[in-house]
Formats: sequence, structure tokens, C-alpha cells
Amino acid sequence: MATPAAPRIDAEGRYRSHGRLSLVIVIVYVVLVLLVLAVVPSSGLAHYTWAPYLVVGILAFLLLRYLSTSYLLDSDSLRARRLLGARQIPLESIYRIDRATLRDLSPVGFTGSWGYRGRMWSPFLGPFDAVYTDVHGLLIYGAGVPIFISPVATDDFVRELSRRSRSHGATPVEGVYVPGGPAQ
Repeated sequence: MATPAAPRIDAEGRYRSHGRLSLVIVIVYVVLVLLVLAVVPSSGLAHYTWAPYLVVGILAFLLLRYLSTSYLLDSDSLRARRLLGARQIPLESIYRIDRATLRDLSPVGFTGSWGYRGRMWSPFLGPFDAVYTDVHGLLIYGAGVPIFISPVATDDFVRELSRRSRSHGATPVEGVYVPGGPAQ
């Protein structure tokens, strides 16, 4: 999908970024919705007339949740949010910023994730939160469990997050996540 507008600093000094989106994922959701609406109501697959519309509603909700993923750096905190789920980390608590992939973190299947916010479990990290749209992103350590995010302009986001957290007295270490390595 065309990358959303570059992250920017608004009039209040907040740095905004959206999650990196995939055109393939959006098309899959739209095709699934169209298939359910076109095929299921007129077939013998649906014993209940409301069932296809429930499935369409769930798919539309998941698509809106995917599209609504965004990140905000204000004067005090990092906020990762999406439809009906968010996480906030005070900037002064951030002590590490790693580039990571979900494949490295290894949450497997549905049993590796729980909670509405995207709580996941890794054999290397233990619990962590994930507010993401792409499997490649950043793993940020701060107050609470680490959080995995996937902003559009990753390098710019790391630079701005590091600058803002250092101005609050934090000294984040930037690196690349190595499975099984020290999490600090």
C-alpha cells in the first residue's frame, strides 16, 4: 500500500507516525468481506441469516483495527494505539530500543498471544506487548513489559524517540535484537 505521509511534528510538538501498512492485507480483508456477502447468504452454508453479517462485522472491525494503528511521541511519553487498545510508556523510563522482527521474538500461533492490547509471550523475553502492522519493527524497553511497534519511518522514529527520551534523562541503548541475548 502507498506509504502514509511521512511522520511529522504537529503544532503542539508531538511526533506522529502510523503503522506500516500492507496493500496485500487490506485487499485480503476486502475480498473476504465481498466473498462472505456474495456467496454465503445465497448458499446453504448459513443456517442463520445473521451469521454472514456477523462475520462481515468481525472482518470490518479487524481491518479498522489494523488501519488505525498509530504512534505518538509527546513531551512525556510514547503512545502506541489502535482501535480499542493502547499502551503508554513514559519517556524517562526507556532504556533500550532494538530493531526486531516477530519471527525473532517467536510468539507462536494463537497460544503465543493473549489480551486485547496484543500481549504476547516469547521464550527469550517472556511477556511483551505488540501494537504493530508489520513483522519488522522496533522492540522498546521501558516501564512495564517491552513493546513491539512498526512505525512507517523506522529510522526517523528511532532518532526522535532517542532524542526525546534522552532529554528526559534516559539513556537508551540502540541495537539489534538477538534472540537469547541479554534483554537488560
